[in-house]
Amino acid sequence: MEMMKHKLSRRGMLKIAGAATVAGALSSRTASAAPESPATLFATERGQGKNVMFLHGWTCDSHDWSWQLPYFESQYRVVAVDLRGHGRSQVMPSGAYTPADYVSDIEAFIVTKYPGQKFIIVGHSMGGQIAARLAARRPDLVSAVVSVDGALGLSEAAAKLFATTSRDLNAGDPGVAAPALFELVYDRSTDPAYKRWHARRVQGMPAHVVRESFAPLFFGGDQVGIGEASATFCKSLTVPVKHLCRDNEQANRMRTWFAHPKSEVDVWSHTGHWIMQDRSKDVNAAVTAWIDAL
Repeated sequence: MEMMKHKLSRRGMLKIAGAATVAGALSSRTASAAPESPATLFATERGQGKNVMFLHGWTCDSHDWSWQLPYFESQYRVVAVDLRGHGRSQVMPSGAYTPADYVSDIEAFIVTKYPGQKFIIVGHSMGGQIAARLAARRPDLVSAVVSVDGALGLSEAAAKLFATTSRDLNAGDPGVAAPALFELVYDRSTDPAYKRWHARRVQGMPAHVVRESFAPLFFGGDQVGIGEASATFCKSLTVPVKHLCRDNEQANRMRTWFAHPKSEVDVWSHTGHWIMQDRSKDVNAAVTAWIDAL
């Protein structure tokens, strides 16, 4: 009974925090350190129309958007990217997995392959924070951000849990610690096949990538995921932002944070952290309607 109470309390803390914890791991250098040269990224491109880029979350890859790609590719020019150390993109050495590293990769990717163009960036979890960071740094490259349960706007109440997760990742097996965290952010309706896929994918990743990408999103002087630092960061954004989350308190906090008049913060129920998988048709309809109205 005590174990069940503990599990429920942790689950409740995650829900209060916005349930966007699945997003990145501990770095061996400071978050403000200058990034090294960009990684070579794997990406696919298909379709015509507005430029839309998809960025996945921590321990994931661009296959996460399989339920979006055919739909979006029929309407837009869609680029789906694997982030450094994830999927088929280049694995960098230890010490190269801060948010600044990820942002620099996407910045270089757009500037090199799509000079003079801007993208609407749709990011899940860690990818949502990366998209927002790039929009803050290079608004000339980003026309709008869609954050799908992105690692933004999280409560201070989540910090202790995230610290525990970071310690577990570094002290133990990331292939065990990460799926244990995932279990706290699924919905009862989440397909067990998704859970098994997410867990096996972590087990096939380099341990240093899993370990080093998490904590910098939420801890350190450069973090923008939690508390007042996240509020200040979000208020600085000039592009329209659509943020999808699963917690009413988080949504109520964040609705006043985005300055652009076309920004929206929506609460989604009957879904886990991977909203775009649990409620794919609804997400596709909602996001494309917002994009078309920009």
